[in-house]
Amino acid sequence: MESGVRVAVGFWGLVGFWLVKVLILALICFFLGWLGLRALDALTPRIHEREEIGKDPIATGLFISGFLIYVALVIHGAVTTLPGGSFVGSLFMRRLGIIAIAFVVSLLLAIGLFNLLDRLTPQIPFAKLRHSSLGTGLYVFGYLIFLGLITNAAFAAAF
Repeated sequence: MESGVRVAVGFWGLVGFWLVKVLILALICFFLGWLGLRALDALTPRIHEREEIGKDPIATGLFISGFLIYVALVIHGAVTTLPGGSFVGSLFMRRLGIIAIAFVVSLLLAIGLFNLLDRLTPQIPFAKLRHSSLGTGLYVFGYLIFLGLITNAAFAAAF
């Protein structure tokens, strides 16, 4: 049982607290998503995703769609997490740490499985994506959905 002073908060105070929490978590996860895209660049150095996607409007549309799904999953995770106990005191210490750890572990696991799949299927050379803007756009679209799902799962693990 936690010790400390409990303060009664009115409805609008609770709404304000919830809104600030959602904004902070969304910004942090936006940063995690950016790091995830940087990890994709490191994972596939022979495929220049941003350059390829920019060559085709359909690929650009897929990228934007994937990003919107990522943001929707992040906001869903942030909105549906309810503060428990001393949320404010533990926000930056425990819960954000758990979110970051769950995100990184999921990302590393996916990178490992991605590399394993690439090695087990030599007849499907992943590097050929660099020859197709549309293929690259679809690939990054799926990757952004993946990032959104692992971020959402990280919220579930932390709260």
